[in-house]
Amino acid sequence: MSNPDEHPRLQRLLGAWALHSCAPDEMAEVDAHLVGCAECAAEAEQLRSAVGMLHPYADLDPSLRAEVIGTCLSIRPPQVAVPDYAQPYDAETARLDALLADLNDDEWTAPVQLEWFEGDDAASRGTSVTGVLGHLLAVDGMVSSTLGLPDPVPHAEEVTTDPTERTEALWKQMGPEQEKGARPADGRRTGTMHGAWRDHTYELIRTCSFSGNGVADINVPYGDGVVLPLRLALLDRAFETWIHATDIADAVDYPYPPPVPEHLRTLISVAVEMLPTILAARRQAGLASPPLPVVQPGAPARSLRLHIEGESGGDWYLPLDGPGGPAGPDNCVSHVVLDEVEFCRLAAGHLAPREVAVGQRGEETAVVELLYAMASMSRL
Repeated sequence: MSNPDEHPRLQRLLGAWALHSCAPDEMAEVDAHLVGCAECAAEAEQLRSAVGMLHPYADLDPSLRAEVIGTCLSIRPPQVAVPDYAQPYDAETARLDALLADLNDDEWTAPVQLEWFEGDDAASRGTSVTGVLGHLLAVDGMVSSTLGLPDPVPHAEEVTTDPTERTEALWKQMGPEQEKGARPADGRRTGTMHGAWRDHTYELIRTCSFSGNGVADINVPYGDGVVLPLRLALLDRAFETWIHATDIADAVDYPYPPPVPEHLRTLISVAVEMLPTILAARRQAGLASPPLPVVQPGAPARSLRLHIEGESGGDWYLPLDGPGGPAGPDNCVSHVVLDEVEFCRLAAGHLAPREVAVGQRGEETAVVELLYAMASMSRL
């Protein structure tokens, strides 16, 4: 029997329930309520019918989602808000979840080619839509386990924090058939990985929301000795979620625009700010020429102007001879122009540095080394 005291609250959830936008526990509450409430059951049936009619037109501009949510929150602020540093990840996981909800059984088997750069060479690995979700789940687990959530990787204590090794461990658990997207022998949908990934992202966002900014600077081991504060780790997860969602969308011929400008601007800015440190690390590894003062003692430090076109772009002056060096128009020796999506695809290892359609002036070596530094931010 439905609890009459809960009726008003559950009735307000019917719209979100019809769109599958409730939290899993709320979906279960509404389902149970509908069994004993004829009034809500009738309204739910009407809402589900309306959603069915709207479905062919549901692939709307992603900025509309942010606009609608912003309007709703301006009327009734959330009891627990998603912190700023987690909002891009929240948005990108929601967009990917919506894409996956549209897939049929055959599309889960669609081949997906993952691409990245190792050193100065392009690398790739073939998998499926299911395998891509397994990869995202494995790397997301590095962040969630730092917050005390269960690690989705089996025997995680025996696996390093290297993203590739964690991915391989999870793929091994899935088995070659599941990792390639085939239907398991017992007939279960390969989309069960969808549920595991979705529930994990929900718990991660929920934990960050209830913790507020108190966990933003917790250190997350990120492989190869890299440690990132949680706020930057979640921005990295937002970026990778978008990039791999695009990989999936390309595999199933699904339209998939970039993140909303506010979030894309944040992701680009963080990546740009990391470039001087990455260039210095490549020099230390012998993958780039030494800074100019070593070659010509007393020469002024150089900088490069990076202009990223698009609503989320901007202008940056980057030091070329050391992360802490001066940077500005007075010592600028090169100028590089990239489109905002082109920059992100290069940073994701989906474009070869020498094949980027780039506007450039000045020292060619400085330009090429910067482009390779961008590509080296990528990984499996």
